[in-house]
Parts: sequence; structure tokens; C-alpha cells
Amino acid sequence: MADPVDYVPFETTTSPAAGAAGGTELERLFDVPVELAVEIGRTHMTIRETLALGPGSIVTLDRLAGEPVDLLVNGKPIARGEVVVLDEEFGLRVTEVLVSGPVAAAEAPEAAAQPGAEAVPGLAAPQPAV
Repeated sequence: MADPVDYVPFETTTSPAAGAAGGTELERLFDVPVELAVEIGRTHMTIRETLALGPGSIVTLDRLAGEPVDLLVNGKPIARGEVVVLDEEFGLRVTEVLVSGPVAAAEAPEAAAQPGAEAVPGLAAPQPAV
């Protein structure tokens, strides 16, 4: 037979220093590279249609001209904006930061209620200028 096991409850320790250390812990990630991409739209095709593409082919996307495009970080949408041209290069003017999650929703309920907002944990909406 097995010997009985005595369970000792864990002590819960919280201190003000533990909350302050969270910001310091996050700083470790500041220099981690991520891939940013701007997605203007998507479509579905058969392999036959894809193989038939060539110079001059037009691929119709699921977005209308002038509609906001998505800013993706490592494939996850975090913001939307409009395409701009700066000195012959494309850029993105961010017009909306996508917000979700319980903490962000409590901080900005009107932003979380926006249609199409994607789940991005820990990302909060910008605060309006005062």
C-alpha cells in the first residue's frame, strides 16, 4: 500500500514590487523582432485558376477600394489603416487599433464593441488627447 501524503497549502504572497517587476519583465521583449505585414485583401481560387495567372492577370480581392487595410504582426491583425505614399514608397496611416480581451474591454468598452475587432491580448486602444 501507498503511504498517505500530507498536503501543505501554498502561501500567497503579493507585494507592490511584484507589480512593478512586470514592466521590467516586459522590457526583455522590446528587442525581439516581429514581422509586420499590411494585408489589402484575400480571395479564394482553384489550383487551375492559380496556374492560369500570368502577366496582366487581375486578381479580385474581398475588399473595396478605399476600405481600411489590416496591419498584421506575426500574422495576427492588430490595427487597421489607410495606405499612403511617402516619397515613392508605400506606408500605412493607422486609423484604428484593434482591441479585445477582458482587460482591454474593461478599459475601452466602445472600442471592443466595434464590428470586426480581432482578439489581440494585451493591446489597448490609444487614449484620446486631452
